[in-house]
Amino acid sequence: MAPPPTLSMSSNNVLDKMSPPRQQQSRLEKGRKQLPAGIALPCSEQILRKLSVSSSEDERQTGFEMLQEGIRTILGPSSGIDSDDVNVEDLMDIMTRYHSIESEWKDFALEEPTRGYTRNGVDNINNKANLLLLVWNPGKGSCIHDHADAHCIMKILKGNLVETLYEWPEEGVEGPMKVIKESVRSEQQVAYMSDKIGLHRIKNPSETEVAVSLHLYTPPWAAEYGCSIFDENTSKSSKVNMSNLYSWRGELQEKAGGDSC
Repeated sequence: MAPPPTLSMSSNNVLDKMSPPRQQQSRLEKGRKQLPAGIALPCSEQILRKLSVSSSEDERQTGFEMLQEGIRTILGPSSGIDSDDVNVEDLMDIMTRYHSIESEWKDFALEEPTRGYTRNGVDNINNKANLLLLVWNPGKGSCIHDHADAHCIMKILKGNLVETLYEWPEEGVEGPMKVIKESVRSEQQVAYMSDKIGLHRIKNPSETEVAVSLHLYTPPWAAEYGCSIFDENTSKSSKVNMSNLYSWRGELQEKAGGDSC
């Protein structure tokens, strides 16, 4: 197998847009296995290098745009994260490598002070995945919810979010939801969630600042079929529609407000 292409100085500069700060990057590199000569780099790293080379003549392409292109390349023309030819770790790796710069995504981050949070569409990837940017108002959060048998990869673009993980309630048993753990997701951090792990709730702990997160959902079952929310005290569930976004690629949708859980 041929070695990855050698990067020019200009393409290195573009690759830097997709990389975390040097201190964080060194920690990531220490966690990776050193590959012997002739062994291919991880899929996400190969893709980043190809994107860097192809973008070297256009310095106007931002790291956020490269991230979208990289996700599309990893998923392929007709595959989702649940397909055999796609590795969840590749998607988490490429999202980890993106260093959030607010100027690159702020046009997608539409806020609505009267709501807990807004769901803003960024990209529809081959009708197999959707990329959403969520803006969380201070002190607000979601209900306890599932993910409609889909996979979710979340990156914190701004601020901090608290994720509370819950056990699935026993069928026919009424009572308080059981907490598994609570985690603080900090700016630049990436997390993975699916129904196999459990149920969760996300909240912005700040009382003064908004938080922003990027979510990759695949397959996009929640948008098509809705998801379930759960009462914290009784564990009873109800179905909610999630097909309406607050905005799409920076444009407010006709049904202002959109759906949320």
